[in-house]
Amino acid sequence: MGFFRNQDTHESRSSSMSYAMRWKQEHLRQVLLVGVLAIAVITIILIWFYAQNSKKIYLVVDGKTESITTRHSQVDKLLDEQSIVLQPGDEVSKSLSSAIKDGDRIEVVRAVPVSISADGSKKLTFTTKAKVQDAIQELGVDVSQEDKVSPGLNQAITANMVISIIRVKKHNVQQKETVPFQVVKTSDDKLPKGETKVVQQGSKGLVVHNVEKVYEDGKFVSKRWLGKEVVKKATPKVIAVGTKPKTAVMSASISRSSNEVSISGLTTKSGVSFKYKKVLKNVTLTAYSAEEDGIGTKTASGTRVKEGRTIAVDKSVVPLGWWVYIEGVGFRKAEDTGGAIKGNKMDVYFDSLKTANKFGRKKGRTVYVIGPNKPELN
Repeated sequence: MGFFRNQDTHESRSSSMSYAMRWKQEHLRQVLLVGVLAIAVITIILIWFYAQNSKKIYLVVDGKTESITTRHSQVDKLLDEQSIVLQPGDEVSKSLSSAIKDGDRIEVVRAVPVSISADGSKKLTFTTKAKVQDAIQELGVDVSQEDKVSPGLNQAITANMVISIIRVKKHNVQQKETVPFQVVKTSDDKLPKGETKVVQQGSKGLVVHNVEKVYEDGKFVSKRWLGKEVVKKATPKVIAVGTKPKTAVMSASISRSSNEVSISGLTTKSGVSFKYKKVLKNVTLTAYSAEEDGIGTKTASGTRVKEGRTIAVDKSVVPLGWWVYIEGVGFRKAEDTGGAIKGNKMDVYFDSLKTANKFGRKKGRTVYVIGPNKPELN
């Protein structure tokens, strides 16, 4: 008995491999195309993802603006990325832990050192404020409208600036002033001529001045007059001067010297009525000046020479300190003496030597010797 076998022919094997080769060749292009497309899709996704996480930020430091791109999501990370180190007192426009988003503007303001001197102490601080007034308020220093601030409140802050605050205090005080009373003389035809009588006693007035005193840091610097208030008016003293002519006959005695008449009486000269002790006749007048060599300004009576007042006399004729009336000259006071002034001679003082020389020598003058008190104008 025999067996029949299926014989594998060479033709059948080669046919299978050929089919596989044809299928691979036909689909290789499709595989490559799919691979390229997959890579492209992944690349696009990565780019999109990166773009979603990248942000354009405007960073302002020391007033300079810079546009930067970052993938960081917090302010502090962004500053670290840009190597920005914050110093004490520096300010950032956003919280360091806050999130950032595309288009944000983040500003870093650097603090500068400032010294503030006030109330006897000096304090150093760091501030980011733009003006002096803001820096003072930041420190909690109270400033009144009267206080002086240097530099001014609206001045811009600069590094190492020294701000000085001077405390100004104003106090209103009252100062009292006594006002003297005036003396008023009136004529009285019922009183004998030359006699006086007090009609009304005078009283002083009182004025209160309102004064503003200014103190800077406790020290007085100035004052200003604000006005005055009359508390009491001054009352004048009224004196009645007699004008009634005297009827009594005055006695007179002629001395042995024809140059002196010993008469006490009443006369009126240059509009002034006065009593005199005696009258000197034929008096010789000369003049002197402190501009002369050897002539000082101090008189024999201890006073200083004064034109219009001082004369030199023989003190045995006219006592020092007494007033006289010289015809053609006026009222003068015996204050000085001189070696050549003897008897009825008098030396009239002038400031200018030229005026004294021009005065020259005058003879035959009449002099009324009055006494220690100068007569007052009626």
